Amino acid sequence: MARKRTRIDIIGDMLLAIIKKKGEIKPTHLMYSSNLSHSLMNSYLEELIEKNLVKKIQRDNRDYFLITDKGYEFVQKLNEMREFERAFGL
Repeated sequence: MARKRTRIDIIGDMLLAIIKKKGEIKPTHLMYSSNLSHSLMNSYLEELIEKNLVKKIQRDNRDYFLITDKGYEFVQKLNEMREFERAFGL
């Protein structure tokens, strides 16, 4: 049985979904790409915006979410931590 995603796993999935869309994504695409409900996605987005990992912009009357430099750095450090865990078989 697969384990549940942790909070960090979900945040990582959201940031990676934005990166895969060349750094900006529409809310619906983010919701589906990160496999979250609308309300759960919004609660995570509030936190990511508050922590300056993501920013929200409007273009052509549509919302988009952009990953910030701090968000890219977070993903890089997360990948380093995951690699460290794998190196020790954790």
